[in-house]
Amino acid sequence: MQARDQKAMQALRAAQLYYQQDRTMEAIAHELRTSRSSVSRLLSYAREIGIVDIRVSSPLEHAGILAKRIHSRYGVSAHVVPMPGSVSETDRLDRVAMTGAHLLAQFMESNMVVGVAWGSTVSAVSRHLTRVPVHGTTFVQLNGAGNTLTTGVEYSSEILVRFREAFDAKVQQFPVPAFFDDPRTRDAMWRERMTQRVLGLQSRMDIALFSVGSPAADVPSQVYVGGYLEDEDYRQLEDDGAIGDVATVFYRADGSWRDIALNHRATGPSLDRLRRVPRRICAVAGTHKLAALRGALAGELVTDLVVDELLASRLIEAP
Repeated sequence: MQARDQKAMQALRAAQLYYQQDRTMEAIAHELRTSRSSVSRLLSYAREIGIVDIRVSSPLEHAGILAKRIHSRYGVSAHVVPMPGSVSETDRLDRVAMTGAHLLAQFMESNMVVGVAWGSTVSAVSRHLTRVPVHGTTFVQLNGAGNTLTTGVEYSSEILVRFREAFDAKVQQFPVPAFFDDPRTRDAMWRERMTQRVLGLQSRMDIALFSVGSPAADVPSQVYVGGYLEDEDYRQLEDDGAIGDVATVFYRADGSWRDIALNHRATGPSLDRLRRVPRRICAVAGTHKLAALRGALAGELVTDLVVDELLASRLIEAP
């Protein structure tokens, strides 16, 4: 084990003793056979690398009230990111992504399978990850990224590599198109052993990390600006009443999705499959994603929601 990893493991042990078991500095120093000042430095290091995330919150402050109201209405754990209304959409996304990265780190354990949907928001989350080494964990790509312009491998790889480096994990790409031209081609591909291996990993996910896509967002989702959809696709989605997507699987305002035509060509996990994942972290920024977020919540796709304060307010105001 490298010296840096040894220090991280020692910092983790010190943090567990101090924050979870209420041990004194002296008691921790005795157990770890080190000095009190070394314990203090280990705790500082734990905060620095993201093992410990200290929050200051009050049930009376606005974000806290919004989080409780979202939980009461939708049954999800809400993490509302405070920010002034004047913040740009790009900065709003960045602040939500930072909170999402810290939240994921809190949930990470060894020997997990974590599904990752590529896109603008998840890419931003990946840029804010802090190093929290785990063992035996695999990050698996949830949906293909190829289209007629690109294989998408470079884009999805860039995101997955950040997760691999932050958690010392393995990664599994999904080298298929985002959408097949013919549903029968997808069905045939799904019978291939290579694809079966990826789908098998997805079936064992402990955590799924994603955002919701919306063509109306000020910071557009990658699927809507990356050449993945043609004019006929947009017309079909409008005819089918689709208002958003998760990992390129589309849904309506009421959460229904099975009879949306484009989903028969999509490569993301079925929303039934997604709902079986124990923890489903959804990071969303911007009020233009309100309808898509409401649809995802109606479909019970989310267990943990990271959302900016303005969007949270609009979500509660919505009927």
